[in-house]
Amino acid sequence: MSFIIYPAIDIRGGKCVRLVQGDYNRETIYNDNPIEVAKDWEAQGGSFIHLVDLDGAKEGTPVNHELIGQIARSVQVPVQVGGGMRSIDDVKKLISLGVSRVILGTAAIEDREFTEAALGTYGDKVAIGIDARGGFVATRGWLETSEVQAEVLAKELAAKGAETFIFTDISRDGMMQGPNVEAIASLAAASGKTVIASGGVTVQDDLLKLAAYADKGIGGAIVGKALYTGNIDLAKAIQAIKDLK
Repeated sequence: MSFIIYPAIDIRGGKCVRLVQGDYNRETIYNDNPIEVAKDWEAQGGSFIHLVDLDGAKEGTPVNHELIGQIARSVQVPVQVGGGMRSIDDVKKLISLGVSRVILGTAAIEDREFTEAALGTYGDKVAIGIDARGGFVATRGWLETSEVQAEVLAKELAAKGAETFIFTDISRDGMMQGPNVEAIASLAAASGKTVIASGGVTVQDDLLKLAAYADKGIGGAIVGKALYTGNIDLAKAIQAIKDLK
């Protein structure tokens, strides 16, 4: 299995931002033009770009879809998007705008019928985002924590056709403490599917540790803050992953 680095662009109010542990009151604006950021990640060798509609995640409906469509059309590489999708129409709209993969998070817990319909209709164009706090799934932009265990949810949705999971350990996100490799590998083993790591990647070595599990189901990592602070150089990290093979 290959290992892909997904540079992240979190969008709020039309700008590229980062939150600390999903806290909307702890925001840093990194760039006023997310389209230019996407082009830059592509120019550095990024082969897949990860977008988050933070406004959509909070509101429960896509908010920045027009901007996301512009980003998708401005780069040659595929993009995946999460944040606020609650209906088949939401999914259909984003795919029609050029998005290659949509990520269902809160809906995977709160509306199983929709989630299973989306998987049935769009197959591998739908990924399941599992954001966990203490092993339990968090929803609504991490504002709420459910009573559903992350691994149980992954097993159930894998049985319904989910091929890709994006797993975030909220306690590590934005804290620059390194990813929870054990939890990510455990979810991959439990689901039998590809898991993309999200949250906590701080230095290039974190990516190499995750890539060592590529044959065990960890198929990539989303990197946000570490790219914006300069802790990780995207082009160098991509080459380091290639050198592992």
